[in-house]
Parts: sequence; structure tokens; C-alpha cells
Amino acid sequence: MSARSPRVRTVRSRSPAPIVVSPSMVYVRSVRVAVRPRVTVSRSVPPDHPRRPWDAMQIRDLPFADPGVPDVRSGTRFLVWLGRQQLGGQVKALLWGLLHHLGIAGLPLGMGIAVQSVVDRDGGRLGLAGVLLVVLGAAISVGDVMLHRTAVTNWITAAARVQQLLSRKTAELGSLLTRRVAAGEVVAVSTGDVEKIGWFVEALSRFAAGAVVLVVICVGLVVYQPALGVVVAVGIPILALAVLPLLPRATHRADLQREKAGRATELASDTVAGLRVLRGIGGEELFLGRYRAASQEVRTAAVHSARMWALISAIQVVLPGILLIVVVAYGARLALDGRITVGELVTVYSAVALTYHPLRNFEEIAMAFSFSRPSAKRAARVLALTRTTVLATAADGNGDGDKEATGDLYDPLTGLLAPAGRFTAVVCGDPDVAGRLADRLGGHPADPGGDHTSVLLGGVPLDELPLDTARTAVLVQDKDPVLLSGTLRELLDVPRSGAVPPDRALAAAECGDVLDALAQASADSDGDPMRTRITERGRSLSGGQRQRLALARSLVTDPEVLVLDEPTSAVDAHTEARVAGGIGALRAGRTTVVLASSPLLLDRADRVVLVHEGQAVAVGTHRELLTREPRYRAVVTRETDEERAVPAPAGALDAAEELEALEGESA
Repeated sequence: MSARSPRVRTVRSRSPAPIVVSPSMVYVRSVRVAVRPRVTVSRSVPPDHPRRPWDAMQIRDLPFADPGVPDVRSGTRFLVWLGRQQLGGQVKALLWGLLHHLGIAGLPLGMGIAVQSVVDRDGGRLGLAGVLLVVLGAAISVGDVMLHRTAVTNWITAAARVQQLLSRKTAELGSLLTRRVAAGEVVAVSTGDVEKIGWFVEALSRFAAGAVVLVVICVGLVVYQPALGVVVAVGIPILALAVLPLLPRATHRADLQREKAGRATELASDTVAGLRVLRGIGGEELFLGRYRAASQEVRTAAVHSARMWALISAIQVVLPGILLIVVVAYGARLALDGRITVGELVTVYSAVALTYHPLRNFEEIAMAFSFSRPSAKRAARVLALTRTTVLATAADGNGDGDKEATGDLYDPLTGLLAPAGRFTAVVCGDPDVAGRLADRLGGHPADPGGDHTSVLLGGVPLDELPLDTARTAVLVQDKDPVLLSGTLRELLDVPRSGAVPPDRALAAAECGDVLDALAQASADSDGDPMRTRITERGRSLSGGQRQRLALARSLVTDPEVLVLDEPTSAVDAHTEARVAGGIGALRAGRTTVVLASSPLLLDRADRVVLVHEGQAVAVGTHRELLTREPRYRAVVTRETDEERAVPAPAGALDAAEELEALEGESA
């Protein structure tokens, strides 16, 4: 029987798949809103009765009401924690496994009694041996079925627990997950790694029973026939531990293979994501060659890994055969000398032959651990990520929920202040700096260090607010928003205050032409755009249309503070002017922060803040800063170094007049 038998794979393919974290779940790059997952409580466990680790989990009880708090200090500790959570299922598997293996171990005794009764011509003992063999056969059948059932149940429930933990962490981190961990690694952890971790839990269920049975067989043979039993008792531990010196090398080769496979997967993901750009510059063959080379490296590493595991499997076959030959040769000599009976020789021979199956569990658990440990390490690394470096009680939402999430938004790191109820525009010369600043304002610093300082909302650090409260109070829209597939109504069906209906949000975002296009593409006779399906990531729409729909989705939530990073970078000037007016009118009396360098947006803001080299260095209206702040004028008007050296207040006034003319034309 191979380490991963076809029987196990067949059951897995039929079993209901646990919750899977798909790559599209990381859509929170577009909008970060409060996540309120629906909690399903098992029918078999009352809500007021917490599940204990030794309670056996059933598939019908999934999903878990609470998957628990994992130990993520290392991959091995995570596997140990997961095993403790599955303690009830492991005990059940151990008991059923003992029934199965002890039934197999008892067969030699029945066979020995039967052979000896034939030699002695004892019909009564032969009948007793027949009854014993029937009972043992029934025990083997029941034990085998139930062991397999409980082992696969342990695999599914363990995988479901890990995937629920990953889902919870994805909802907690939002877009920061893919900024701290490569998207390819997130996909690998939530799919292949979860399966390998579940495989270890399943293999552990059979290994424990096999190890106990080997001890019972050795002790039993020493008591039953000491002369041969001692040989078996010495040989079995050697067989079980013979492959240990090879495991580090096999594990290293397996880790190298997975590392190369991960790089190949990331390369493939990047290539697919940038396929349109690659075709534009003629770079398909270059990236295809890179992926082909990476694929060959994976193949070579897989062959090297397979050779080592094949050697381990061969040892697990050859050594038991050698032990069997030694036992038969020595036992035959003892039988010829009259020191043992033929029945005893048959019993010992059969017992040694039947140890092959429990011994294979040692190979399987070694292979499962070597494959699952790196997977558990990656899963633990993802699960160890936090929003910030604040205390866990605050990050987990157990802080002071009575704190009000309202007031001025202030960033102590840059000195940026966004007064409550005002429209504040922020100008940064570097788009990457603007993106990181937007993350900070939303309480999602890309890389919080030990000196991290939280943004304050009404004097209260965002990090000290419960996660749901912080996300409901401050919503951040990235410069590259993502639209999930579904109808327009589903797209706008997000947690919101209810004060802004979808039609007003769509109007403020100037989505009239988008609605017309969706109405024409609608399959309904009445052409309702709200029921028109939008393809994945909005690929059927232009960049400007996608951007305005994402803006409408942000506006309809009506948060206390709305942070927009370049919300109109993909639209024309006339549409941008109308969108700027729509945002200002709809968000009147609400705190709005827009990071942009467009004069059309900046002129609509109540106040403009210039952030230079990570610090807020100038505050005023757009026209004031355009006149008196050269650094601001250089960013907004795209001045060259030569032009910046010449003071040009008149030119600034000309730019203002041109802006007024453009606004009048838009109106």
C-alpha cells in the first residue's frame, strides 16, 4: 500500500470541499469596508456550550463557530496546535485503528492454532480456530472502515479549520495581505498547503495505531515464543528507524522543489496579469522562456526528490523481507531441533509478515511531516501577520468599543490634519508615497515597525479601535480599485449607513454613460442596468468606467471618513470636473480626503495640504498654494527645473483663469 493510497484520494475527491480562500477574496484592494461574517453554529453543540479539544468534530458541524487562536511561532508548533484541536478525532482514529491492526495481528495466532490442530488431528481446536478467524475478520472489516472514515474526517476538519483561519486573516488584513505576502504564496497556502497539512493530520491518525500495534506484536511474540520473539523485537525498531538518516536529505530536496514550484507559480501569475502589456511591447517570448526555464528547474528538483523517496520506499520493502528471511531460517532450525512447534513457527512468520502494513505508516508519517512542515510554516507566517504592532486585544476587537470614531483625522508621522466635515486634498510628488499615506490614514500601514505611530481619529488611535469600528469609520479606496464579477446591484450591495442611495452615488460619480452601456448589454427586456452582469474585474468596461463605478461603491457606503487615492486619474478633464463637484456636493458635512495632483479636484477642496519628503509643509487653498508655494506649483503644473527657478505669479494666475474657463465649459 502506497503512502497515499488510491482509496484515500477517492474519498477526498467525493468529500465536500471546505471553505476555500480564492484569489478574488483579496479584492479589498479596491475598498476596505467593515466585514461582518455570518457565523454558523453547529446544531449538535449548543451555542452556550464551548467545544472542547477532545470533542470529536463531524463534517456536518462545519464551519467552526470559532476556529481558535493558532500557535504561529513556527510551523511545527502550528501542527502541534492543530493536532490538539483535533484531539477527539485522533483518539477515535486510534481506537478504531487498534481494532483494525490488532485484528490483523491476531490472524497469525488463529492460523497457528489451526495448523497445529491439523498436525495434532484435534477437531475441537480446529473449530475454535475457525471461530477466532471469523471474529478477527469482522474486527478487521469494521476497524478498517471506521479508521478510514475517522481519518478522512480528521483531514477535512483540519483543512477546514486552517482555511477558516486564513479567511479570517484575509478579512482582517484586507489589501495589506498581498502587499506583505506575494499573491502566489497566498494562493498556494490556501490550496495546496492546506491539503498537505490535512494529509499530516490524517496520516497521524493511522500512524499512532500502527505504532501501538507494533509494540503489542513485539511484546506478544516475546511472551509467546521468546526464542524468535527476541529476534523480532530487536528487528522491528531497526526497520522503523532505518530511514531516519535519509529524512533530512529527502526533506531538503522536497523543500527545494516546493520553493522552485512557488517561484514558477508567481512568475506565471505575473505573466498572466501583465499579458496585455507584454503583447504591447513584444515580450511574450521573453517571459515564456523564463517560465519554461523555471518549469524545467521544478521538474529537475521533483525528479531528485522522487529518487530519495523511492530509496526510502525501497528500504521499507527490502528490510522487512530480510527480517522475514532471518526469522524463517532461524525458526526452521529451531523446529528441526524440536524447540518450537510448526504452529508456533507459522504464528511468528505470519506476525512478522503482517508488520509490513504498520511499518508503512512510519514512511507515510515521515513523508507527510516533511511535506506539511514547510506548508505549516508558510501558513503560520501568513496567520502571524497583524494590521499593526499594537496589542493583540486591540487588534482582535476586544478593546474599548465605547470610543467614538469621529472627529478630525490626524497623522502624527506626517503632520497631516483633515478637519472633520471638510473636503481636504493632499498633494504628494511621489505616487507611491501617496499610496502609503492612504494606507496609513485607513489604519493599514504597509510595513508597521516597532516605531509605528497610529493615525488619530478624534484623538483616538485607530489601532485601539475594534477592527469593525475602524473600518466602518474610515474607508480607503486605492488608486487601482478592483470590481468583482456580478450584477451592478450586487456590486453596490456593501455595508453602508443607508444615507446615500445607489442612484445618488452613481450620479455623483458621473456614471450616466456607464449605466447606458450596461443597459444596452442587459439581457432583460426592460434593459435594467442594475441587473446587468459585470465581468470579472470589470474587463468589459473602460478604465474610466471601472474607476467611476468603484468611486460610486465607495460613496454609497457613506463612511465617517472617506480617503480616495487618485479617484479620477483615468477620466477626461470635463468628466473629472463634474466628478469633483459631485464628490464635494454629496460629501458635504462629511470628512473627505483626496490624494491627487489634478487642479480640477484640488480647486474643489476646502483646504489643500502639500506633503513633501514625508512631511506636511504647506496648507491653504489651491489658488493660494499655486501662487506662493513653488514646490506645490511644480507638482501640480508639471514644471521643469528651469521653469521652477523663475518666479511666475502671473503664470499662476493664468493657470487659475484657464481652470475657471474649463470649469465654466464643463458646466
